[in-house]
Amino acid sequence: MTSLAPILESFFLRRLVGQRRASQNTVASYRDAFRLLLHYAKEETGNAPQDLKLEDLDAVFIGGYLAWLESSRRASIHTRNARLAAIRALFRYASYDFPEHAELIQRVLAIPAKRSDKAIVTYLTEEESNTLINAPDASTWRGRRDRTLLFVAIVTGLRVSELVNVTAADVHLESGAYLSCQGKGRKERITPLGKDACAHLKAWLAERQPQGTAPLFSGPSGQKLTRDAVAKIVARHVKTATTDCPSLALKTISPHTLRHTCAMRLLQAGIDIATIALWLGHENIRTTQIYLHADLALKQRALDRTAPPGTRPGRYHPPDELLAFLEGL
Repeated sequence: MTSLAPILESFFLRRLVGQRRASQNTVASYRDAFRLLLHYAKEETGNAPQDLKLEDLDAVFIGGYLAWLESSRRASIHTRNARLAAIRALFRYASYDFPEHAELIQRVLAIPAKRSDKAIVTYLTEEESNTLINAPDASTWRGRRDRTLLFVAIVTGLRVSELVNVTAADVHLESGAYLSCQGKGRKERITPLGKDACAHLKAWLAERQPQGTAPLFSGPSGQKLTRDAVAKIVARHVKTATTDCPSLALKTISPHTLRHTCAMRLLQAGIDIATIALWLGHENIRTTQIYLHADLALKQRALDRTAPPGTRPGRYHPPDELLAFLEGL
C-alpha cells in the first residue's frame, strides 16, 4: 500500500516549487484542486486525507469525482478539465517513483478532457465602456480608485492577476508612458499608455502617493486588492451603470470582459492580430483569433467585398412594414 500524503507533499515542494518554480497562482490553483479532491474522498471513503492511499484514487474514483464536480458543485466543463489536469500532473509525477502502480496510473492518465462549446467572447461597446467608467462616485477616494482601475483595465487589457500586482514603481509616466508587469508564464510585459490614461494615473498617484513596491490599487488600509475584490468592484459598478445603459444588463460582465474589450477596441481600430497578441501577452497567436470571431463589422466588410456581380454590397434589410402594408393594398 502506497500512502498518498508523501507523494502529494513531494509533488508540491519538489516538483512545483523546486523544479518548475511555479508561480503563486499556479500553486494556489493546484492546491484548491487537491483540497477539493481530498474532501470528496473523505465523504466517499470515510478515510481521513492522511490515511488515503494512492490505490484509493483509481480511474473509477477519479471519474466519479469529476462527475460530482459537474453535478453537485455545478462546475463548468472548463473547471472540470482544470481539476483533471492537476490530477494528471500528480499521477505523471508518481509514475517515476512508483512503477508498480503503472497500470493504475495509466488508467487515470487515459481519462480524457471533456470538450466544451466555445462561445463568442463578451465585450463592451464604446458607450458601455464609458458608462461603466463613469459609474463610480468621483467624490469619494474609493470611487476615484475604482474609476481609475476600470479605465486602466479597459485601455491596457491587463489580466486581473496582473492588475492587482501592479505597483507604483511599475507606472512610468514620462515621455513614452507605459505600465510594466509580470504576466502569465513569468513574462515581463510593458503596455503603452495614452494621454487619458496618464491623466487618470497622475491624479490617482498624486492623491494616494504610493511608493516603490506599494500596490497601485489598494484597499482602505493599503493592502493589495484581491481578484475577488476586483470582481466585486466590477459587479457593483455594472449594476449602477445599467441604469444609464440598459444593454449592460444583457451581458455577463466580469473583470476579464474588460480585457476582451481592450482587444476588440484594438481590432476595430485596424491593429493586426499579431500586435494584439503581443499587447495581451498571448503565448500563441491562435488564442487571439477568438476576437476575429466576435467582430461582426469585420465579417460585414468581408461580405461587402464579396457581393455577387451586379448586386449592391451589404446585408439584406426587410422593407419598412408600414410601406409594405400600404403597397400590398
